[in-house]
Amino acid sequence: MTSPDARMLASQSIVIILCGNKKDLDPDREVTFLEASRFAQENELMFLETSALTGENVEEAFVQCARKILNKIESGELDPERMGSGIQYGDAALRQLRSPRRAQAPSAQDCGC
Repeated sequence: MTSPDARMLASQSIVIILCGNKKDLDPDREVTFLEASRFAQENELMFLETSALTGENVEEAFVQCARKILNKIESGELDPERMGSGIQYGDAALRQLRSPRRAQAPSAQDCGC
């Protein structure tokens, strides 16, 4: 599936990252960094080269992706409250904290005592 296909099936604001894996096997490379970088730029993708063997940029890929999603939420480009946004908070308590329009009096079930 190409990135235009993914954008047609999901939100236009979807965050897609292209990870070039096996960075540690540079001599056996089939795609140059420049080729992959250009492809990512032409298709509006984030791009990182990673190595599962050494761990290089593996966590960074997730961090950059999460940071970009958060920036889109903060700018209003993505709304986690909208159905179909592809975003949801992991904890119901966080949803209540971040959504004052939904604020309700705590029920007996919510009591932590």
